[in-house]
Amino acid sequence: MISEFQELSDKIDQLAEMTAALRRENAQLRQANAALVVENIGYQKRLSEAHSRVSALLEQIPALDGEVDADADAAADGAMPDQEHNQ
Repeated sequence: MISEFQELSDKIDQLAEMTAALRRENAQLRQANAALVVENIGYQKRLSEAHSRVSALLEQIPALDGEVDADADAAADGAMPDQEHNQ
């Protein structure tokens, strides 16, 4: 009977140790998670800033788009006589 109580006491001690270890691990994980949240916020800010810069650059492209279309039309006009000549 005494040995059964001793076994139960040992198991309770093990459970208490495991509980303490899990609480420490949980606290460490919470700290790591908080650090990752802060890091993620920083990355989101950088991404937003990059998005703004890219958007600003893309707004400048339509002015160049007309020039590209004119060059493409000129190239197409230049290609047409060659095609007619080959036929």
